[in-house]
Amino acid sequence: MRIEENRELGPLTTLGVGGPARWFAEPETEDEVLEAVKWATAGGVPLFVLGGGSNLLVADAGFNGVVIKLGLKGVHVAIARADWERYYTAAAGEDWDTFVQRTVEENSAGLECLAGIPGTVGGTPVQNVGAYGQEVASTIYEVRALDLERNEIADFRADECAFAYRRSRFNTADRGRFVILSVVYRLTRGGSPILKYADVQREFPGESKPSLTEVAEAVRRIRRSKGMLLVEGDADCRSAGSFFKNPVIAEEKAAEIARIAGAEPPRFPAGPEFPAMMKISAAWLMERSGFCRGFRLGRAAISSKHTLALVNLGGATAAEILALAHAIRTAVSAKFSIDLEIEPVLIGF
Repeated sequence: MRIEENRELGPLTTLGVGGPARWFAEPETEDEVLEAVKWATAGGVPLFVLGGGSNLLVADAGFNGVVIKLGLKGVHVAIARADWERYYTAAAGEDWDTFVQRTVEENSAGLECLAGIPGTVGGTPVQNVGAYGQEVASTIYEVRALDLERNEIADFRADECAFAYRRSRFNTADRGRFVILSVVYRLTRGGSPILKYADVQREFPGESKPSLTEVAEAVRRIRRSKGMLLVEGDADCRSAGSFFKNPVIAEEKAAEIARIAGAEPPRFPAGPEFPAMMKISAAWLMERSGFCRGFRLGRAAISSKHTLALVNLGGATAAEILALAHAIRTAVSAKFSIDLEIEPVLIGF
């Protein structure tokens, strides 16, 4: 397997920002992943696994270690005894949106509202990817991963992954320990699409009963209108998606925020793991702290289409992106005593 030196990482990310990796490898099999990991371990250098680069900010100085970009491909479908169940095993290097499109075309429900999200399959269990009323945690059956501590492959059931809002064991307690190799999703053949969010509901007024494919297409249209779909030539797409997580708070805190702002913040269910809590809109907090769409600081800006997306206007540095993020977090904290949590992964800092 080829090990490159000083490979630029910026072009491999959707933000288009960051310096080079000291060493770079693109394994296409599980054995090659193991070989690359052993190479890094033998050299005593840091290791980072790169997927689609859609949720990543690389430091201007780059990463002084080995970056592995997973090239594992393949999708296998198995039918359970219950005819309505479909088990899709997808390799970590598969393009996520292409995979979602296949499932909806095969009339398998469970991922339709996650259409248009950039990145690869391997990143979905790490962050518990979610949008428009769905999370991958609700469909993941099993995760196959390489344990870097034990140097062996392990399989995890969904209940062993510690899924929560934008979290899993893979980005919290076991951050950096596992390399995701493949994911098994349990989907529902002939199931109805999820129409929980108002944005999606508005696409289908009245008593219409859209197909899975129609819902996926609608979600992509919505994402495009917000600059959250990768479109060649659209400057608002040069982002890492939502840069901040929606805060999870208690009812008393929401009431306090409403008093300060003189208006009720948009709120959403926080999920079963937070039964007495709620999510409120980070974008709403930003806008009421003086940071609206189109605000710019140097060559970094807030998207003109989506308040939560920080964009590279062209030639931006990681330092400029973080300076804008710091200004936003400082203002929100000063006004509402809420610490916005950065969503993208930061490496090389």
